[in-house]
Amino acid sequence: MNTLALNTAAALMASTAAVAQVETRPVTFQNEGATLSGTLYLPEERGSEPLPTVVVTGAWTSVQEQMPANYAREMAERGFAAFTFDFRGWGKSGDLPNNVRFIESPEAKTSDIKAALAFVATLPEVDADHINGLGICASAGCMVDAVSGNPLVQRLGLVAPWLQNEEIVEAVCGGADGVAVLIEVSHAAEAAGGQIIPAAGPEGAEGVLMPIGGYYYEADRGAIPEYDDKWNNAGWEGWLTYHPADNPQRLDKPLAIVHSESAAVPQGVQTFLAGFAGDATAQWLEDVTQFDFYDNPEDVTRAADTVADHFRAGSSN
Repeated sequence: MNTLALNTAAALMASTAAVAQVETRPVTFQNEGATLSGTLYLPEERGSEPLPTVVVTGAWTSVQEQMPANYAREMAERGFAAFTFDFRGWGKSGDLPNNVRFIESPEAKTSDIKAALAFVATLPEVDADHINGLGICASAGCMVDAVSGNPLVQRLGLVAPWLQNEEIVEAVCGGADGVAVLIEVSHAAEAAGGQIIPAAGPEGAEGVLMPIGGYYYEADRGAIPEYDDKWNNAGWEGWLTYHPADNPQRLDKPLAIVHSESAAVPQGVQTFLAGFAGDATAQWLEDVTQFDFYDNPEDVTRAADTVADHFRAGSSN
């Protein structure tokens, strides 16, 4: 792997985002029999030529109006077209097979990203030769899977990626025994046709996926009306047995990663980069939390600058 490391000071000096007007357009597309809801973001002031484009996906349980929208706007302000969407079973999109919702399925989400990439390539505003993927947090592994070997995609960016393997899963979930318990919960919920619990809650709340307060729980941040705020316990097994940190060799695109030692599972990024044979830019910001990467203006700007520069390098080829 050829890695270019960017420090915080350099990133601050390189920040060049300009305030610009952004046009949004709701669209729908199809995947595996379901209708998915998406939004196309375009610079309001643009010429007639098609634009290099970024497909943006967000954290687990999220909808397109949360952190994906923040980064899509940032990309449009920098001259790109950007596209966000709700995965099947979330937000305004249709259900997974058998009318299932709120399942965190890496397999289904990877399929949806591939469908989104194929869809944007047909839009007249999009330069189909310069399409990029941007995965945030838990969708990072799915984005890697979707763009790897995909001739539609030129480059990949990951912001605060949650790239897990078995070791990380066990560390987060209370060891092998804790993982086994959650998989039993998953089996029981699946047998019952699903078991829905709140996704977010105050710190220490019981019966909640994320009892930590913060972004998903605060109305002026992620707890927006569009947010489902639900989790289906039937999805635990698929999520816990998904180990994208161990499979970097499948990626065949130039990569830019923005992360922080203060954010979630930085060891997963280190593992992924150690096994990645391609060209990578790694920007490590100091004292930036996972939630800061979602909506803190300074941190979002710095991350957006890095991935935008990475995507522009592909557009200039």
